[in-house]
Amino acid sequence: MKQPEWMKLWQRLVTPAAPETIVRVVPRQQRRMAGTYSPLHAYLEHRYADLAVLTFEQIESLLGFALPDRARTHDDWWAGRGTDAGGSGYADAWRLAGRTAKPNLLAGVVAFERVSS
Repeated sequence: MKQPEWMKLWQRLVTPAAPETIVRVVPRQQRRMAGTYSPLHAYLEHRYADLAVLTFEQIESLLGFALPDRARTHDDWWAGRGTDAGGSGYADAWRLAGRTAKPNLLAGVVAFERVSS
């Protein structure tokens, strides 16, 4: 007796595929940060806490160089609108880590807060 077409389809669905025919789904990689501010990005991305407060000195220690003078004197630098950005993408360091930067210039600290998703 000839097997009905629907039964053939059903058997293909429930029969395990040969290992060479299994398609493995690779999770989409997160966007990578490159450049001089990547050490700050790596630090913020791997922090479990929703709030990371760093002094200017701690940030400079992570980066291995001094922050621009504008970072110490203008809030807008931390918003990524500073004139010395020069296309460097420095604000991507915290943005790609899913955080906002809120500086307290008088105290010399920056609060990097995780953006709720």
